[in-house]
Amino acid sequence: MAYIEKRGESSFLLRVEAGYDSKGKRIRRSKTIRIDDKALLKTKRKLNDYLEMEYHKFKSEVHSGNYISPEKMTLSNFINVWKTKYAEKELAETSISNHLFHIKNHILKSIGHMSLDKIKPIHILNTLDNLQRVDGSDKPLSDRTKQDVYLTLRNIFERSVEWKFINENPVKSIKKPRNSNGNSEVLVFSEDEVHELFLAVKDEPIHWRLFLTLVLAGGLRRSECLGLEWTRVNIKEQTIDIKEVITKGRKGAVIKEPKTKKSKRLISLPESVIKELAEYQLHWKKEKLKMGELWTEEKREWLFCNEYGNHFYPDTPTTWWRRFINRVGIRYIRLHDLRHTSATLLINQGVHAKIISERLGHSDIRVTMNTYGHVLRHADQEAANKLDDLFSNKKSV
Repeated sequence: MAYIEKRGESSFLLRVEAGYDSKGKRIRRSKTIRIDDKALLKTKRKLNDYLEMEYHKFKSEVHSGNYISPEKMTLSNFINVWKTKYAEKELAETSISNHLFHIKNHILKSIGHMSLDKIKPIHILNTLDNLQRVDGSDKPLSDRTKQDVYLTLRNIFERSVEWKFINENPVKSIKKPRNSNGNSEVLVFSEDEVHELFLAVKDEPIHWRLFLTLVLAGGLRRSECLGLEWTRVNIKEQTIDIKEVITKGRKGAVIKEPKTKKSKRLISLPESVIKELAEYQLHWKKEKLKMGELWTEEKREWLFCNEYGNHFYPDTPTTWWRRFINRVGIRYIRLHDLRHTSATLLINQGVHAKIISERLGHSDIRVTMNTYGHVLRHADQEAANKLDDLFSNKKSV
C-alpha cells in the first residue's frame, strides 16, 4: 500500500519500505515532493493519480538501488552524476575540460562536501567571493575566471533542479560577476607597436614569425592557426580555408570542427603575407626531407608542428609568446589580443564592421559591435571630422 502523507499546502511525503538491516531493523526511505501546479492541487482525482505515479517511481528507484537520499547526496557526488549523465553526452570536449578545471580547483574545495539540498545562495556568494588563483600567487583573479566559475555552478545546479534532486537553484538569484572595469575595452597594440613587434620577431624561428603574421593579418584564433594544414592554403588565390581547430581536452589536444558555422570561413590575405607563406612552405618541405624516417606524422601536413611533423599542443604558442614578450621587452598583451589588434587595425582603415565580423568568424555582427564598440565610435568620430571639412568649405562657396 502506498504511503503518502500531506505535509503542507503543496508538499507531500512519500515513504517506501526497503527491507531490513543486519540487526533486523526495518529500513524506510522517505522523499518529499512539492507541487507548484495550483490547478493540479485543486483536482483531487488528478492529484491522487499524480501522487500514486510519483510514489511508484520512487519505490522503483529505491528497490533498484538507484535512489540516493538528499542528505547523502553531496555536491561532489552529484557532480559525478552530472558528468556522466549530462556533460559527457551534451557538451563539447573543450567545455567539459573547462568545467572540470573550475570544479576541481575552485568549487569542490569550497562547497563540494555540502549536501546538495543544503546549499543556499549565500554559499554560492561566499564561493565566488573567496576564489583564489590556482598558482597560489597574490595576483587578483581575472574577471573571466570568476564568470566561468559562476557559469559552471549555474549549469550544475540547473541540472539538479531538472532531475528533481532539489526544488530551487541557489545560483538563480545570484547575478553573474561583472567586469571590474565595467565594459572593459580590449587590449591591443598600436600600429607603432605592431611595427616594433615585427622587428623583434625577425630573429625568432620562422614558424613563430608566420604564426604571429597570420594572427594579425587574418584575425585568427590560436586554435585556428594550429588547425591549419597546407591543403587549406591556396597560394594562387591568396586565401586560407578555416575548416578545423585544435583545442585542449581532458586527455590532451582535440582536433575538431570550429564551434560555429560562421567560424568556418575563407580568408583573403595580403600579397606580402602570401609570399611569406610560400617561403615558409619551401622551408617546411626541406625540414621534412631532412628528418627522413624521423618524421612521424604521415596523414597530416600541419603548418605549425614540431620537428617530427606533429602539431603543437594548444598551450605551446601561448608559452612561447609570454617568454618572447618578456625577452624582447615589448608591452605585454595576451596572444589572443593580437586577434583584437587585427580587428582594430581594420576598423582604423575604414573597413566595414560586417566585413570584419566575417573575417573574424563571429557568429553575429553584434558580437563584433559589442567587442569593438569603442574603436568603432572613435572611427565614426574621425569620419565626422573629415565630413566637417567638406561642410565648412560649403559655407565659403
